[in-house]
Amino acid sequence: MMELQSLSRPSGGKSITRRLWLLAPLGFVATGCDRPLPNPAENGTGELVTIVLFSDKGARIQTVRVRKIAKSLAEWREQLSPEPFAVTREGATEFAFHNLYWNNHKQGTYRCVCCGSAVFRSMEKYDSDTGWPSFTAPIAAKNVVTRANHSLGLERTEVLCVKCDAHLGHLFDDGPAPTHERYCLNSAALRFVGF
Repeated sequence: MMELQSLSRPSGGKSITRRLWLLAPLGFVATGCDRPLPNPAENGTGELVTIVLFSDKGARIQTVRVRKIAKSLAEWREQLSPEPFAVTREGATEFAFHNLYWNNHKQGTYRCVCCGSAVFRSMEKYDSDTGWPSFTAPIAAKNVVTRANHSLGLERTEVLCVKCDAHLGHLFDDGPAPTHERYCLNSAALRFVGF
């Protein structure tokens, strides 16, 4: 369902009109940030993929071949709290300006909440004035994949984690120069590790 709503930024900024995907219930509070992240270098049971390992400070460690994490929805539901499950496994979108990292200006690395892979970092994060964490590029092109998404009658580009197929958000072409790319992500799909 698509709704057009007028929102005011929590910081008291100008009112904006945004299309919101109201897929996740308002009552989501727990994000699972108290659980340790899985080790991205560990093998799963799926097909082989190539990922780049990074330190929490965003330094490249090495490129490795690992098996994808392949779990049933029931297994993911057991591992994740409700909001990360809805976003990463069911493709839900959290509310603009009411998510954990939209206004995070700390230095660090953003990891996939499902498998621990480094997917984005603060160096590429910018204020898109959309209410979601936005980035100009992933930490490594090998760590994310995009695919066409035709859900809800719209044609969009979905951004997923390579190692576990977690839905992270969407890619748009309205970002800053020179790439003009905006990786618009859900905080619930990420775990920020600061330095």
